[in-house]
Amino acid sequence: MPLSGPVEIGVGSGTMAAYVARPDGTQTRPAILVLQEIFGVNAEMRRITDLVASIGYVGIAPNYCHRTDPNLDLPYDRPGIQRGMAAARHVTRATLAEDLRAAAAWARSQPFCNGHVGAWGFCMGGTVAFYAATLSEIDAACSFYGGSVARTLASGEPEMLDDVAKVHAPLFLAFGGKDESIPMASVERIREQLTAHHKAFELHVYPDEGHAFFRHGANGEVTPAAREVWPLVQAYFKRVL
Repeated sequence: MPLSGPVEIGVGSGTMAAYVARPDGTQTRPAILVLQEIFGVNAEMRRITDLVASIGYVGIAPNYCHRTDPNLDLPYDRPGIQRGMAAARHVTRATLAEDLRAAAAWARSQPFCNGHVGAWGFCMGGTVAFYAATLSEIDAACSFYGGSVARTLASGEPEMLDDVAKVHAPLFLAFGGKDESIPMASVERIREQLTAHHKAFELHVYPDEGHAFFRHGANGEVTPAAREVWPLVQAYFKRVL
């Protein structure tokens, strides 16, 4: 069974809460940062962090909204959306760089990590994962339905695609073809820009899915796309980490 629980990661003069799950045993392993939606490190993000640990990685879910919401853990309802969007407006490239670097440094300092660090993000976290691929501390990134890769950030900063030339890590991207928040024209622009800049990436579109198709339903339902993409994610991280 994975070992799991909360930790505090030093960031500047403060700390950032995170949830960590890792396999038992003494073997050192790569770490994967699980990057939250606007809803914080909630039950779904902890589920995915446990899932990461179940396949042999150290899962670390940092709360990069900690400056305004140190314990962000929201339900998928209208008040949750409103509070999550308010928190997201305070997240910038500068705060993300500080938090991602701190989380990667914490991982590399642990005796159970082997020094390799990847990132896997969802919705807002998918946007953050794209940005993580521009940081030297991140070895690989997986971006699921990142809405502000090709759209202005909630903070008002330019879309993450503006930083495409800085991407150094391989990228895995996944989108739903019926995602009303991410038009297919935006997905194609992402594909075109990554190709034009000669970046290492693979991009998957699931035509029958909307947004957040990897998220478990209220009763634990799993979408066909989630079943299909999960082996691809495993193969990707095995290859690049």
